[in-house]
Amino acid sequence: MPLRDDSALSQRGRVVLVTGGGRGVGRGIAERFLTAGAAVAICGRHEPETMPSADGATAMFTAADVRDAEQVNALIDAVVARHGRLDVVVNNAGGAPPAESATAPARFSTAIVTLNLLAPLFVAQAANAVMQHQDEGGLIVNIGSVSAERPNPSAAAYGAAKAGLVNLTQTLAVEWAPKVRVNLVTAGYVRTELSHLYYGDEAGIAAVGTTIPLGRMAEPADIGDACLLLASPLARYITGANLAVHGGGERPAYLDASQGEITKEKG
Repeated sequence: MPLRDDSALSQRGRVVLVTGGGRGVGRGIAERFLTAGAAVAICGRHEPETMPSADGATAMFTAADVRDAEQVNALIDAVVARHGRLDVVVNNAGGAPPAESATAPARFSTAIVTLNLLAPLFVAQAANAVMQHQDEGGLIVNIGSVSAERPNPSAAAYGAAKAGLVNLTQTLAVEWAPKVRVNLVTAGYVRTELSHLYYGDEAGIAAVGTTIPLGRMAEPADIGDACLLLASPLARYITGANLAVHGGGERPAYLDASQGEITKEKG
């Protein structure tokens, strides 16, 4: 359902860029901003077969590898040339296949850190150069992961890069205030079209959901809603923040190991 123009969450008249917005979490974020009335641009190395769309509006695609600073600069220039401004950037592009920490090649680890830490920096730098000269400034949202906050077997470089993204967010928020706000959304387990590669069939996905206090994995729209909130006037005094969107995190392992239960006092 589209938002009313007078809604505090309306993004009508605003321009939003979502990196990696062609599928998964990025697609959900792009579609949520389209629903809110924004003009949405997405980027990726390859154009998706179907573009994100909602309520009769469709995102616009620009090919760009965000690991390359020159391509990032060209991307931001293209968005501004098309729309005349840039209000919100969501640094969503990222990810990593599993790899044993003891044997992961240097080239592999370098690529993972570049995609998940340096690429958001490149995009943020280019976006900030535009936003600092806009009367209303702008917002940068980095998409983080619970992997930044716990051990990450077979994904050491990814977890370390996402941990670095936490500090990067805090640092840029201080340096670029007051014109540009910079925040982090820490995503938990999210159900996407690739979930079966990690969790198996529907039974496996449901089983993972039972380990989460809210009883299910997130949907891409849940992450999109968090980004929309941060882009709204309701979050005008929020910068340098880490918004956890993980359904309450993970049930502590000791509870199941000891067959213990969390008890609640009844008033």
